[in-house]
This record gives sequence, structure tokens and C-alpha cells, in this order.
Amino acid sequence: MAPLSKTRLDRTRLAAPQVLETLRGAILALDLPPGSVLARQELADHFGVSQTPVREALLRLAEEGLVDVFPQHATLVSRIDIAAARQAHFLRRSLELELVHQLATSAPPDLLARLKATLTQQSALAKAQRYGDFVDADRDFHRLMYEAAEVPDLWALVNKASGHVDRLRRLHLPTAGKTESILRDHRAIVRAIEAGDPAAAQQALRTHLSGTLSAVDEICRQYPDYVLA
Repeated sequence: MAPLSKTRLDRTRLAAPQVLETLRGAILALDLPPGSVLARQELADHFGVSQTPVREALLRLAEEGLVDVFPQHATLVSRIDIAAARQAHFLRRSLELELVHQLATSAPPDLLARLKATLTQQSALAKAQRYGDFVDADRDFHRLMYEAAEVPDLWALVNKASGHVDRLRRLHLPTAGKTESILRDHRAIVRAIEAGDPAAAQQALRTHLSGTLSAVDEICRQYPDYVLA
């Protein structure tokens, strides 16, 4: 099994969701890259739990397509499924086009300040090349919009469906100019919402979400062992 940083579970919470959260985060960050073997007993020893919560977490990850379970053999981190990534991208784009249109029409009073604070954080993380933290801040930017529109369950839906496209984005992020492009797009979305311009907000969102999939062929060439084209 690929190395995981030592994890201390909160004993006041159920173990399985914490194991799931930790493993999912490591898979999306590519700390557990495609092909990594996930051995139940090793994971149980790592987290200091029985195999039951580990098994539950792995089943949930299998439902999301992030691991492949081969009964009586092994559980492996799945390759990045390009077809699944395209479908997740379609879902997210469809939802967020309506989302930014709604927010540009009528945004909650504190939304702009919160989005701008996230942009400031992202800018600092980009300069420090802290890509993992940059990704977390990027998720926060989008999550804030779902919450402002009072559709947090849709954010949970998108988040659950986006494992493959999220890993593609993580591979693409160190590319020269990528973080700057993301920040530029985010700023354009914020400006359009602030100006009350739904059409401009939607155009900025289309530009923003097109970035990684437009580079998918190059990503596949660079990481052929990571992808399932």
C-alpha cells in the first residue's frame, strides 16, 4: 500500500466516515495514485480500527468509482475514467450555469465579501505553490455559491460525482499558468455577480470549467498509467 500520513481519528465520531474522508482526500490529492493497493488489514492497523469501518469506506469509494474491488484478490485505486470525468463536468456545468445566473440576479449581502476572501487566500497559496491547499480553497469558492443559493445538497451531489475530473484537475494544476488562469476566471465570476450581469457570469463560468477537459489529451499523454481513456 502507498504510504499515508499518520491519521488520528476523532473517537467521538463514527470511524467509517473518517476513514472514508481520509482515503478519499488522499486519492483526490494523488497521494494514493491510480494502481495503489489498499489492503484492509494494513488500513485497519493504520487507523487503529477493525476492518469493518475500512470495508464500509472502501465500498463507498467503489460506489464513486474511485477504487476497484476484486473479490478475494485486492482493492486498487482506480484509473481516472475520462468518460466519467466528462459526465461529471457536464453535470457541474449545467448546475453552475444556473447557479451563477441566480446569484448575479440576486446575491446574498455577504457572498461577495466571502468569495473575495477566498480569492485572496487562493492567490497566496498559488504563489507558495501549495497546490493541495489551493484545490481546497478552489472547492470552497464553489461551495460558497451553492450555499448562498441554498442548494447545499446539490454541492454534495456534485462533489460525490467529481472524483475522476477532480483528479484530472490535480494533474493539470502544476502546469505553467494554470493557477493564474483559475484565479482570473474566479475574479471574472465575482465581478459579474457584483455587477448583476447574469450573462457575463455564465460566460466566465463556461471559460473556467472548460480548462482541464480542453487539455485532457495532453494529460493522457503525460500520465498514461493514470488514465482510462
